[in-house]
This record gives sequence, structure tokens and C-alpha cells, in this order.
Amino acid sequence: MDFEAKLAELMTINGAIAAALVDSASGMTIATVGEMRDGGDLDLAAAGSSEVMRAQMNVQELLKLNDPVEDMLITLGEHYQLIRPLTDDSGAGLFAYLLLDRKQANLALARIKLRSVEAELAI
Repeated sequence: MDFEAKLAELMTINGAIAAALVDSASGMTIATVGEMRDGGDLDLAAAGSSEVMRAQMNVQELLKLNDPVEDMLITLGEHYQLIRPLTDDSGAGLFAYLLLDRKQANLALARIKLRSVEAELAI
């Protein structure tokens, strides 16, 4: 599968800055599109998000929650970061990372598009 092409669909979202497909265990990016502003490192942002993902999974395990994460939102002053685990068994351990400009993005529409693209991502 051409992961970059699938991630490129996310770049059609108003306010999209960058997107990545990430291995949550290692923090390594499998594919990326776009570039972070002001010289930011997309691979580093994705790796940091894998820490967030692992922390959430650990909490859910400790609390014995049998309710899977649909997505996680990190709201910054100028950006939204959306993290969405792949739900298909072939994508276990992977997540999509989407960075949005907070002033331009419609969060609800971005989540809908991310859900749609995530459903099509499979190994």
C-alpha cells in the first residue's frame, strides 16, 4: 500500500500541516507527508506522540478498561494534534498522527476525515 498517498488525503483537510503513520512501540515513522513549521521535526513529534499513546494504553490496562481509544486530541495554543490508533488487526500497534493549524482547522471535520483514512490504512 502507498501509505504516503493515503496520508496525502489528510492534507486536503483545511488547516492540515503534516501527517504521519507511526509505530507506537518504537516511535518510528513509517510514512510522512507535509512539514512542520518553524523547522520542527515531524519524526520527533511522531516519536513523542508514541509516548502519549503508550501511556494511555498503560493506564487503560491498569484500570482494566475494555474500551478502545478512538482518537486522542492534544490542544496547543496554535495547533491541534490528533492521534488515532489503527483499528484493523493488520495495523495493530500503528497510529496516524495529524497536525493541524488551530485557526484554520475544523476539528469535527478533521476527525471524520482521519477516521475515514485510518479505515483504509492496512499493512
